[in-house]
Amino acid sequence: MSQQQINIILVDYSNLNQGDDLVLLLDSYACDPMGGGEPLSQFVKDNLVAELSKRDFGLSLIAYVDNQPAGLLNAFEGFSTFVCKPLFNVHDIIVLDQFRGLQLSQLLLQELETIARAKGCCKITLEVLEGNSIAQRAYRKAGFAGYELDPQMGKAMFWQKKLH
Repeated sequence: MSQQQINIILVDYSNLNQGDDLVLLLDSYACDPMGGGEPLSQFVKDNLVAELSKRDFGLSLIAYVDNQPAGLLNAFEGFSTFVCKPLFNVHDIIVLDQFRGLQLSQLLLQELETIARAKGCCKITLEVLEGNSIAQRAYRKAGFAGYELDPQMGKAMFWQKKLH
């Protein structure tokens, strides 16, 4: 059995093939129950890459296995006022079913950590669903843990307010 070739690339949003791969991977994630269970809208498919290219505070990484798109990580830079340094928040991470077990999530997170350290970031944050034990195991393996300032106050919660 031959070794599979794995490459992690920083997406060039002006590269049409990489843009198509990004949308394909994100749409696969959106269709998964952990991503909401519905495909991306046609508007998102048609406009996402162009909109991402307008924002210099984000990045996308794609994992290719034998030149096939297999995994995706989207992250956006934020800022920690308590530390007065930048941070990255992982917004999306996906590994297609047929490529699970190859440690792609670990490789994607390692590449983001390398980039974050080079930018002087103080931390990387992410959110994960309570019921997504597979992702939680992967994140723990990569060194992530729940966030709390004071154990008596409990762990931080991720909330949202939709504006549409």
